[in-house]
This record gives sequence, C-alpha cells and structure tokens, in this order.
Amino acid sequence: MISANTIFPATWSPQRRSGVTIGFAIVCLFTFLWLLPIPLSWVPEPIGSAAQQFAEGARVTVQLTLVSGLIGIVIGVLAAVAKLSNLAPLRWFGGFYIWVFRGTPLLIQVMFCYYALPFAWQLSEFNSAVLALSLNVGAYNAEAIRAGIQAIHKGQIEAARSLGLSAFQTFRDVIFPQSFRIALPPLVNNFVSLLKDSSLAYVIGVVELSNIGNQVKSASFEPIPVFITTALIYLILTSILTLISGAVERQLDVERN
Repeated sequence: MISANTIFPATWSPQRRSGVTIGFAIVCLFTFLWLLPIPLSWVPEPIGSAAQQFAEGARVTVQLTLVSGLIGIVIGVLAAVAKLSNLAPLRWFGGFYIWVFRGTPLLIQVMFCYYALPFAWQLSEFNSAVLALSLNVGAYNAEAIRAGIQAIHKGQIEAARSLGLSAFQTFRDVIFPQSFRIALPPLVNNFVSLLKDSSLAYVIGVVELSNIGNQVKSASFEPIPVFITTALIYLILTSILTLISGAVERQLDVERN
C-alpha cells in the first residue's frame, strides 16, 4: 500500500510536503496544457484533427479561471468589508450585491454583461465573461470572508485598538490575515467550481473548451466522442486544482495545530 512516507522522505515536515504537492500540481497543470495536443492527436476522428483546438480551448478556460478567480477574491474582500461596515449605505450596497449575484443564474449574468453593458461601454467576449465570472464568484467569496472576519474574537480587536492601532491598521495587521486563513478552504473550493462555471462563457462566443467541443460536434455530427473528450479534460483540470486545494487545507491544519 502506498503511503505518504513512500512518496515523500520521512524527514520532510508536513508543511514541506504540502508545499511540494502544490508545486508539483502547478507543474502538472502547465505541462498538461502544453502537451495536451499530443495525446489528443492520437485519438480517432473527430478528435484527432481538432487536437490543437481542444488544447487552445483548455488554455482559454484556465486563463478565464485564473483571471476571474483573482479578481473575485479582491471583490469578495471589498464586499465582505462593505457588508460589515458601520456605514449603512455601504452595508446595504454590500448586501444588495451579494443578494443579486448569489440569487440569479450565472448564465443570465454572463449574457447581461455582454449584451446589456455595451450600452455603457464596449467589452470583448473574453472581458465580458471575466466580469460576469468575477462578480459571481466574488459574491460567494464575500460570504466566506465575512464569516472568517466574524470568527475573530472581539478581544483581539480591542487589544489592537488599546495598543494605539487605527481601525485600518487593526484590520490590515490583525483581522484580515487571520480571517483570510479561516476563509481560505472555501475560497479555494469556489476557485475550483469557477473552472466548471467558466464553461458558460461559450454562450457569448468565448472560444473556450465548451465552445470548441460544440464546434467540433456541429461539424462532425458525432456528439459522444466530443462530450467524452471535453468531460475528461475538465475532469483532469479540476482534479489538479482539487489536489492544490487539498494541500492548502492540510497546510492550514498543520499551522493551526
């Protein structure tokens, strides 16, 4: 039976094992995206001739996920702080934003950002998808971060203020580092879910993985191999991200103990 000690040297600490796992998963992700056309080219038609297209679609999917995920974390922090603010307008705005984007379908949000917002300013298909995905995941991130902030004991805040720290310094140096660590596991899970949610970008013409699969299916009239190939690529990508999230959670558990 394979155990952790057979994979990593017994002298390695749990923190080092988690760090190596995260690094290994990141290398696997970029290697997979780079070499993906090679194994796909060996698959019978209609997949083999579209191997490069599937690879490009997978790369756009990962790019959508990374950009939207990072922006979504920033939005989540701002929305969580707004919802917990003592200023009523900020609190109402934060609550309204979270209520709207958690209570409406992501598909509608993607279409709204692409078809309705051009009346205000012009966005490309990719940027429209990034905006919709960022706002959507930001609403879920906000609730995770808000819960993390509220988990901090008020005594720490009072102690920081008694030491002369301003409200901003207290949040920056005391509250946020601890609350973000508490909220990190659900944030990582939201990031993994975002990879699958990015498939909805195909409805506005973003040439990501689902869009490529739909194009190949329409041209070949062979849906089954296309669906299987698309699903397997998504499965591998989500498995790599899940490996990273598991390592992050184990790292946090070790640090807390």
